[in-house]
Parts: sequence; structure tokens; C-alpha cells
Amino acid sequence: MGTLHQSAASIGFYGDDLNPEELTEAFAIEPSVGVRAGEPWRTAKGAEKIARRGSWRIRAERREPGDLDTQINELLDRMSNDFQAWRQFSERYRGRIFCGLFMASGNEGVTLRSKTLGRLAERGLLIDFDIYAPDGEE
Repeated sequence: MGTLHQSAASIGFYGDDLNPEELTEAFAIEPSVGVRAGEPWRTAKGAEKIARRGSWRIRAERREPGDLDTQINELLDRMSNDFQAWRQFSERYRGRIFCGLFMASGNEGVTLRSKTLGRLAERGLLIDFDIYAPDGEE
């Protein structure tokens, strides 16, 4: 298995009645994006959008070569270890870790350590993988 070209990771919570300030206080960190449903927000590229649902998200820096395991742990290390709050928010809202996997060739892979998977499980987070194939420009 080849090394993953690039990876992206974020932790997010999504819900119609989500109040971003509540999560910011509980996790003791400012989000990359925190917005209530119906409010405006700006994408990473600066486009303004209206939120269809509330969201609270924190992003890790992209890595090249990809290092998803480290990115996930860096995010978790920056946040509160109040597992009761984590589980409560994961039940009330769609709590997830987003994993963007960007390939440069057809056979690349990624490994998540059991310790990392355990940290996600104890917080009640879903894991979403988005896999981006090479664009064929080579």
C-alpha cells in the first residue's frame, strides 16, 4: 500500500437547533466555523452562504503526505476531555470526524491506530471518509 498523498480532517456537529456557543463553551475552543441554522457564514474560500442547519466545526491543517491519524489526535488534544459532554452532543447532533483522503495514484492507503479509534468511540463520533481519486492530469 502506498502512502496517502494528502489528508484533511475536521470534527463537526450538525443539527437544526444547534447553538454553537454551547459547544464552544463545553469544548473550551473556538471553532473554525460556528453558525446557527439560517445565519450567514463564509467558506474557507471566502464565499458567503446561509446555513441550512446549525454547525460547529474545527479543522486540522492539511497534511502532505497524508497523516490522518496525527491530524485526528491533534484535534482531540486541543479539545476538552469532558466525555459526558462529547456523548451528549454526539447524541443530540450529528457528531462526526470528517476524513478527506486525496490520492495521487491508484494504490494509496491510510492507517488509524486502535488508540485513535478508541478516542473517537469514547466520544461517540461517527467517522466519514471522503476519498478523492487522482485527477488524471499526470
